[in-house]
Amino acid sequence: MTQEELDALMSGDIDLDEAYEESEPVAESVQEEEITEEESLHEHDADKYRVSAMSSWPPPPPTDDNKMVHQLDDVTKESEQKASEIFDLIEGISDDLSAGEKEVKSMKAVIDSNLKLFNTLSEKFPHVEAFKTQLDKNEEVLQSLESIMDKLQNGGDTIMNIMDIMQYQDIHRQKIERVINVMRALSTYMNHLFSGKIDDSKRVSSAVHIHGDTSTEDVVTSDDIEALLASFGQK
Repeated sequence: MTQEELDALMSGDIDLDEAYEESEPVAESVQEEEITEEESLHEHDADKYRVSAMSSWPPPPPTDDNKMVHQLDDVTKESEQKASEIFDLIEGISDDLSAGEKEVKSMKAVIDSNLKLFNTLSEKFPHVEAFKTQLDKNEEVLQSLESIMDKLQNGGDTIMNIMDIMQYQDIHRQKIERVINVMRALSTYMNHLFSGKIDDSKRVSSAVHIHGDTSTEDVVTSDDIEALLASFGQK
């Protein structure tokens, strides 16, 4: 009911029952619109919402899964934790490689001693074939140990390169923390910018329709009319 119809009602030109009957189809239409709106909101339910780069509205619900700073904090925390676990594993591998190099060096010392011994025996007793055979076998073992030592040393160098590369994870964490700090600073600035002296709970409600609005109509509901008539009856 518009303001003009309300004025006519107050002057007695319009019957309230007829006006209420005429407003019933409108109420049904409003109810249908409310159902449609509820269905639309249901489509964007927090449990069913999926972020998509193709849609810009409505925004995602403010759940923990969609709070940007909350998510970034989780990323930095989890990445730092996983990086620490990786460093521990790498350090264990590096220790094993170092221990392997020490063992190879110990075996190499024994082989070098055997080579001297069998080389001397082979020179003094050239007719004894066993000395020559043992000399050849020890030389083959020495070559194998040198090959193993090279692989262990290469593995140690690779571990050091991995640890150098993993240092970039800390740089990435610092960059994310910088983004978080900027976002929090902007949030604090916007809160101060839009702050007011009056508490929101003490503010009057906004008008449904203001002169010049095109998206709303100056409609007075039946509840408003009944409350208005009741107030006149009390005077």
